Amino acid sequence: MIEPVLTIVVPCYNEEEVLPQTITELGKVLQSLMDENLIAGSSRMLLVDDGSRDETWRLIYKASLHSQMVKGLKLSKNVGHQNALLAGLSAAREVSDCVISIDADLQDDIHVIREFIVKFREGCEIVYGVRRKRDTDTFFKRKTAEMFYSLMVKMGVKLVYNHADFRLMSKRALQELDKFKEVNLFLRGIVPLIGFQSASVYYERKERLAGETKYPLKKMLAFAFDGITSFSVTPIRMVLLIGFLSFFGSCACGAYFLILKLLGQTATGWTSLITSIWLLGGLQLIAMGLIGEYIGKIYKESKARPKYIIDFNPFLPISGRQMNMQGIEHEPYTLNLKKMPDSK
Repeated sequence: MIEPVLTIVVPCYNEEEVLPQTITELGKVLQSLMDENLIAGSSRMLLVDDGSRDETWRLIYKASLHSQMVKGLKLSKNVGHQNALLAGLSAAREVSDCVISIDADLQDDIHVIREFIVKFREGCEIVYGVRRKRDTDTFFKRKTAEMFYSLMVKMGVKLVYNHADFRLMSKRALQELDKFKEVNLFLRGIVPLIGFQSASVYYERKERLAGETKYPLKKMLAFAFDGITSFSVTPIRMVLLIGFLSFFGSCACGAYFLILKLLGQTATGWTSLITSIWLLGGLQLIAMGLIGEYIGKIYKESKARPKYIIDFNPFLPISGRQMNMQGIEHEPYTLNLKKMPDSK
């Protein structure tokens, strides 16, 4: 069997503290797989700089000059983890037989990448990296994650439990992924929709090697909310159901108080009136806000703006003096798909 060309896509945002070790460790994994003849010698890692404000791009660029295994993709600004990941997958698709995505902090176990490749060679188009357990998470993070996955399943969204963005995708799967044009990206929900033969590889998640997490609570909640509203209309239907229940409940209460009135009994009305007004007003505001969220997503989709803009792409022919490299300049050269410029 001909060895497949593998590209490991690594989105990076302000990862200067951990990046040198990440490049070294992934380089060892690639070399080991090449030595076993599991992947082609032209396999590589593609580091995507998502508009970092530190030395991340300088480190990526210099590493690409010293190693044929390292390529760097630079986005013009910060566009978020999912868009940066999609940019890397799209850039690697045309020059790879399979692509593995992994975060720069290497909390995901890089040693199971070999199992990914074995599954791919056995015929799997998509291989998911799945955590065995969440013992390293805090109690709050573990419980909220479990609630999120449970809620998504109940809403009819097909997710792989305890899977993030550590996965292998074949060239054919990536071509199908490219047909999904939505702006509100939630790759964990989109990839299972492709439906090709898949498998799961289980691993233990480790502590971050260095630096701080780029997903604080605020971003995690926003990410979860995007996932829910991008894949299910169940929240709207729930609001509609609450509206019906409130309507029929109000009718029943009205009938009750009418009967009391006809029987000559006095009903105290101020408290119940104000309470009902506040209750119905709150329900209306919740409904309007939720509907507004969906309308906002439709508004974003209708604009059809680009998800990201690439400032530097190693897989496209570029000639002339390279500028805008955050202070890095070098003599004229031409890039091609096979070879990065030699170090000087």
